Amino acid sequence: MSVPFEKYDGAGNDFVVVDADDGAVEDRAAFARAHCDRETGVVDGAGGRRGADGVLFLSLDGDTDPATVTMTLVQPDGSVAEMCGNGARCVAAWAADRSGASTVAIDTPAGRRRAVVEEEVAVEMGTPTFDPGAVPLAGDDPAIDATLDELDGTPAAGLSVTAVNTGVPHAVVFVDDVEAVDIDAVAPPIRHADTFPEGANVTFAAREGDGYRQRTFERGVEGETRACGTGAVAVAAAAARLGHLSDAGETNWVTVTPPGGELGVAVPDDGPARLRGPAEKRFEGELPVPGGEQ
Repeated sequence: MSVPFEKYDGAGNDFVVVDADDGAVEDRAAFARAHCDRETGVVDGAGGRRGADGVLFLSLDGDTDPATVTMTLVQPDGSVAEMCGNGARCVAAWAADRSGASTVAIDTPAGRRRAVVEEEVAVEMGTPTFDPGAVPLAGDDPAIDATLDELDGTPAAGLSVTAVNTGVPHAVVFVDDVEAVDIDAVAPPIRHADTFPEGANVTFAAREGDGYRQRTFERGVEGETRACGTGAVAVAAAAARLGHLSDAGETNWVTVTPPGGELGVAVPDDGPARLRGPAEKRFEGELPVPGGEQ
């Protein structure tokens, strides 16, 4: 048995998109593990990038105002992510393609997010929080530009971490040069640190002009991705918290650039952050359902 799919890309984050209403995929974790694999997963006929950063299972109600879509992101390891900024932007583009709507409400495990589809796609990301119970952290104090003793003796020793939840937990590390970071060695000790009882995405950032360059090691992917929307918001939120952004706000966008493209982030003092950038369909086809009847 096979299921129709579409492949979307948001500034370097790529996703397999499946209409959840047909009910064909019973074991979503197995489906994601099979088709997101970077060596053996989905590939277009032109021989493009193999695999994906996750599978978006979507259910659209185009009769509401605005159009409403329920989003479930299953990651390459089979886990479900509460939120994904670039994934949500791809969801909005998918819903706009199907409904013709330019405004979309996206229901995620992290709450409802509103998106606007124009030349780029902008999505509300919720209000970043540094509260230790919300990140969550193991202790009672926030981690703001903090060195973690438990990293002593690891490749991450001596690095300062700022912990923030932008829909999912992030450990933000500001460095002089993100390209110089051996991310596969440095990120795992932070990602699995006891400070983060549910684990954390690890995002490295370096100042570049008025913005930042970004690299993120994603929990659930267990490796670096070409872009991370929640990570971009985490960079801007952490920079604002540390006083590095004198002009951040509702109408002042900060440019954050991961390897896959350029994103804009707004982090107002008293409202939800917003994320904007490109999101587009790459190709479509059918994929086999693991364990399904042939």
